[in-house]
Amino acid sequence: MSTPTIPATTSAPARTGAQSHTQLFIDGAWTDSEAGRTLPVVNPATGAESGTVSRAEKPDLDRALASASKGFRTWRKISAFERSKMMRKAASLLRERIDHVATVLTTEQGKPLAESKAEIHSAADLIDWFAEEGRRTYGRVIPARAEGVYQLMVKEPIGPVAAFSPWNFPINLSTRKVGAALAAGCSIILKGAEETPGSVAELVRAFADAGVPPGTVNLVFGVPSEISEYLIPSPIIRKVSFTGSTAVGKKLAALAGEYMKPATMELGGHAPVIIFDDADLDVAAKMMTGSKYRNAGQVCVSPTRFLVQKKVYDAFVDKFITASKSLKVGDGLAPETNMGPLAHDRRLQSIEAFVDEAALKGAKVETGGSRMEGKGYFFAPTVLTNAPTDSRVMNEEPFGPLAVMIPFADFDQAVAEANRLPYGLAAYAFTRSAKTANLIAAAVESGMVSINHLGLALPEVPFGGVKDSGYGSEGGTEAMDAYMIHKFITQAGI
Repeated sequence: MSTPTIPATTSAPARTGAQSHTQLFIDGAWTDSEAGRTLPVVNPATGAESGTVSRAEKPDLDRALASASKGFRTWRKISAFERSKMMRKAASLLRERIDHVATVLTTEQGKPLAESKAEIHSAADLIDWFAEEGRRTYGRVIPARAEGVYQLMVKEPIGPVAAFSPWNFPINLSTRKVGAALAAGCSIILKGAEETPGSVAELVRAFADAGVPPGTVNLVFGVPSEISEYLIPSPIIRKVSFTGSTAVGKKLAALAGEYMKPATMELGGHAPVIIFDDADLDVAAKMMTGSKYRNAGQVCVSPTRFLVQKKVYDAFVDKFITASKSLKVGDGLAPETNMGPLAHDRRLQSIEAFVDEAALKGAKVETGGSRMEGKGYFFAPTVLTNAPTDSRVMNEEPFGPLAVMIPFADFDQAVAEANRLPYGLAAYAFTRSAKTANLIAAAVESGMVSINHLGLALPEVPFGGVKDSGYGSEGGTEAMDAYMIHKFITQAGI
């Protein structure tokens, strides 16, 4: 498989030279860490180092904490109306810079350029929505029991936020945290993913260039455990937001709980797709192959377990396999590419282990099943059938281009399998029956259920899970509430 040459990109304040270097952003300035240490950044399409990122350590985190504390005192006093204008300017800047930012994102993360642009457009839409929602953080008047008493509930920003964002959607998922925090009147320290630092830096640059005051948005990179274990206990930090694996999320939630810090946890998933025998198979196959292989399957809401009613099982599986085989896999910067590489070598090894273990236990590899020849971290779109229930892929989130097909007999059997795992982030279903749609929506244990279409992750709708998939929301008005306190004020005349 050939890998097209990656063109050079224009420079930005945080990225300089032929091989880019991304700095920290603290108190309104781009800066290297005090110790001058860096971490490598690798292009997943070639496996070669493409740049470096500054590694923050305790002195840098102390500066970021002091900056966030100062920034909060400034930002909270700016009216919601003025905050909204600056945020909307940041969204406009992202859109204006989309060609450059998308190239940075694809070079670092691997996804096709069209997907990178879609992510940036989505992030800009999120910023716009939060900007407007911030102007509507209404309280309420509560009728009093006594004459001359006024009872009010007012919403106030919770304070400086520590946010931890992953590499799979480095701009979009960072925006969900930064956008909600800023709209609520909070300052933030964002720990971006070390694998994709340049794209996160471009997001922060847009806010800085839009006039957001120094200290309001801070960006650090480094060893994740070192940063989280230092920031979360700090008395300056008043709120924690994390997107990532369930295992890490549980540790950070426990740490936040130890210090009585409210937290939003958007964690892993293992999304079931329930195809009933009255479904439109062509529509279901087209939608679900696109969803499965988006970002090479490295999506928290990616469909993974395909539960297909026996009457239509063979027909649906054939359609899905055909669509999987037709994908063009390659460098995300190549215009013909439908699916790019996995983000790093760790993911490549993990997916390979999932497939090998399932095959040893009797699963059949219908297509794909192995890494692709050549440079980079490419794994073929893969479909498994006959995977036993005790195989890893049936119990652990694969987070890659791997789909498992499972036949079911009736409604109750489908629900039992859908709810068998401790995850509950997203679920999908296809049926022409309104009754079946209503019943499955109520029966599946999931924070989000999408029926007959792909309707998740819009700015105005909730985004979050249940059980081991976390708690809290990173979308809709629920996301705003997580960054505010609800203060009750009662006053009587003297």
